[in-house]
Amino acid sequence: MLPTRIPHGRTARRVEWAHLPPGVRRAVESRLGSAVEEAASQGGGFTPGFASVLTCADGTRHFVKAASVKAQRMFAESYREETRKLRLLPPGVPAPRLLWADEVEEWVLLGIEYVEGRAPHRPWTAGDLALCSAMAVQMADLLTPAPGAALSTAVEEFAAWPALWQQIDHPRAAEIGALADRYAEVVAGGTLVHTDIRDDNILVLDEDRAVLCDWNWPVVGAAWLDSLFLLIGPRGDGIDVEAHIAAHPLLASVPAEDIDVALALVLGYFTVSANEPVPSTSPWVRAAQAWQRDVIDDWLAERRGWES
Repeated sequence: MLPTRIPHGRTARRVEWAHLPPGVRRAVESRLGSAVEEAASQGGGFTPGFASVLTCADGTRHFVKAASVKAQRMFAESYREETRKLRLLPPGVPAPRLLWADEVEEWVLLGIEYVEGRAPHRPWTAGDLALCSAMAVQMADLLTPAPGAALSTAVEEFAAWPALWQQIDHPRAAEIGALADRYAEVVAGGTLVHTDIRDDNILVLDEDRAVLCDWNWPVVGAAWLDSLFLLIGPRGDGIDVEAHIAAHPLLASVPAEDIDVALALVLGYFTVSANEPVPSTSPWVRAAQAWQRDVIDDWLAERRGWES
């Protein structure tokens, strides 16, 4: 287990309901059909956009996201992208449904199906990993072939990442960079892949089901990528993910070298990102990236037989 002091579930510094402009609040209530009596801001994640469970006077609950085009342009654009991607998801995909979307007074608004659930336990448990792994396998089945058109591919989205190893100070930078250089032949595929599958984007609904939230960055790529990316957190929390891979319906048939290539690619991204300045709107994002960097670094070294 790799220790961490990251306050899981309390990493976000978000806009609150009372901070939204009156016209925006009225527009949301009009969409919901009832006055908002309670707003519970969601503490997980690393973005400052509004994301709250709203309880209305009629007793209904709703999950609403919002971001200012002026003050939070990058996040407003990501919410627009999430709207577009959610509309592509076919029925049955384990994800909360998009109910409505709007733009009011230069705020991007999303109304998403409210589902009662919890984040996976941290440290990860074998039971939660089994549920979330089954969810990822179901997603891969339902999202192959990828729905919609004009979606970016994993090869396109990750194209700049191998070159990051030219600027990273690491005793095995050359070897890891050589692995990452082979990424295109490994990550290509015809499946819609979420790419951001981690505990703060997952809701466990009961002992049989989990759903995946925050569809901002999906790409078209290899069907097994989400199943692999899911394992970063559990591996850091001490779970034997190699045994999990050996018994996995997708990962067990992936060549070991291909998995190493994918890990090398993502390791470069987390290594560079963790060294960026800490944004005032997300005080824990660099610590989270550094932890994932260290987990993957140790994992790849173990798989390759290197000294950690």
